[in-house]
Amino acid sequence: MLRALLLENLHPLATSILAAQGIEVITRTGSLDESELIDALQGVHLLGIRSKTHVTEKVVANAPDLLAIGAYCIGTNQIDLAAAGHRGVAAFNAPFSNTRSVVEIALADIIALTRRQPVLNRSMHEGVWNKTSEGAHEVRGRTLGIIGYGNIGTQLSVLAENLGMSVVFYDTAEKLALGNARRMETIDELLETADIVTLHVDGRDGNAGLFGAKQFARMRPGAVFLNLSRGFVVDDAVLAEAISSGHLAGAAVDVFPVEPKRRGDTFVSPLQNMANVILTPHTGGSTEEAQEAIGVFVSNKLRDYLATGTTTLSVNVPNLALEQTPSSHRLAHLHSNTPGVLAAVNAVLANHGVNIEGQILATRGDLGYVVTDVGSDIAPDAVDALANMSQTVRLRLLS
Repeated sequence: MLRALLLENLHPLATSILAAQGIEVITRTGSLDESELIDALQGVHLLGIRSKTHVTEKVVANAPDLLAIGAYCIGTNQIDLAAAGHRGVAAFNAPFSNTRSVVEIALADIIALTRRQPVLNRSMHEGVWNKTSEGAHEVRGRTLGIIGYGNIGTQLSVLAENLGMSVVFYDTAEKLALGNARRMETIDELLETADIVTLHVDGRDGNAGLFGAKQFARMRPGAVFLNLSRGFVVDDAVLAEAISSGHLAGAAVDVFPVEPKRRGDTFVSPLQNMANVILTPHTGGSTEEAQEAIGVFVSNKLRDYLATGTTTLSVNVPNLALEQTPSSHRLAHLHSNTPGVLAAVNAVLANHGVNIEGQILATRGDLGYVVTDVGSDIAPDAVDALANMSQTVRLRLLS
């Protein structure tokens, strides 16, 4: 029986979709460290995680039964994608499912900070009636600077313009500006222009330490700052200094360099108890709607990969969109991308009297993926011959 391990409080639909395919599903509420994960993955074929569980090369090397990993979130930097791919473990994520939720919390934070709602809220809870317009502004007419113009950044750009904001953005890749948004040539140019700066970058290593003292000093006096992307991108201690000095008017932070493993654990940050600072526990994409959509999307990807071999939107192996052919048997062959592999696979099949009904090949970097449908049973010695090819990374007989 196939077995799946789902960690970090995934939506119930993530479990039910896999269980409906006859997969035994084991769920745990928190994340696991490296040694715990290695132990838990023995005899497990599918792993589902969010952002706190790290799948290292050592984990993959010690999980011989693992076929696929589902990241039930946008980011995949918590997975060693190359190590997984080279051991025949496909990885999938949910690049679009929580976009709207993150955009909405960004807008909420922008309005709350610009109107100094955290300060007024605290005063009211302390019994102080502090009715004042000092430091409070409309967002209409202000300039929003978006660093990272991907799925979240672009949707935020459109909605911010609908609120009457001007939008400038910076991205390392060439991106089409939506609406009246303007591309900035450098981050410094954006920082000197924007009243509000919001980060929506991915988790690649090159983004570590992206924001420090130099960048905060470049920001306009009285500007506000948001980080809803990755904790290691920003030096929170320097951000706290920029706020306490009065250079920045406030900040909203949803991600942190070190985050607790489980709900209810102790959390410590230099940004705690500061005026006009909103801290949230990595909940930018944590709405019921988003988590349901993510649970359905990623579990369907894992299910389809097991059933048909389809790898559409996989983040580490060649992408093939496949449908099951009921009358055929299917071989899914992940291999090193070297010349002559396809000819070698077909030669093995021909030598064993196997007639090919359909075949499709895709490559991605140093990996190749060929899926072959045949109309007759495949003899065990033919399967062994394919599995023992020097280029073979993983061979699966799907039907």
